[in-house]
Amino acid sequence: MERKVQRGVMLEMISEEVELPGGRRAQLDLIRHPGAAAVVPFLSDDEILLIRQYRYAAGGEIYEVPAGKLEPGEAPEICARRELEEETGFRAERLEGLGEILTTPGFTDERIHLFAAEGLSPGQQNLDDDEVIELVPMALSEALKMVWTGALPDAKSALAILQAAQRRGRLGEP
Repeated sequence: MERKVQRGVMLEMISEEVELPGGRRAQLDLIRHPGAAAVVPFLSDDEILLIRQYRYAAGGEIYEVPAGKLEPGEAPEICARRELEEETGFRAERLEGLGEILTTPGFTDERIHLFAAEGLSPGQQNLDDDEVIELVPMALSEALKMVWTGALPDAKSALAILQAAQRRGRLGEP
């Protein structure tokens, strides 16, 4: 039996009694999330566009790739295109799927769909009220160094950059 505990702007916390493999029952607290898309924008074959964004929960600014939650019924590719333009002011001619990740499967069902974007052209930036973003063009090799050294600790961004680099045969060594 599911019991809603809290509903926020984009998340819902529930407490649910579940049956585990083997037949045991357990009470779990879960966060339901609509899912999201994240995209690595390629300015050229060797340069990507990161964002430096203020994240209150992380204690300040962090480097990320553009990302955002899926709207009801929205396809991940559409979300990736929308978030890319809203956060960076660029549109993508081509998107390449890089897979999907579970963010923290111990307590949430959130899945983030990862993409690489190419063929960028100017669009219209449209930041949300809570977004404080600086655009940071960067060599792919520099972004990889940031992943390896921990200077880019955001998991979705780090994995998206690694996947995009691997697909292009440019995965550096730690």
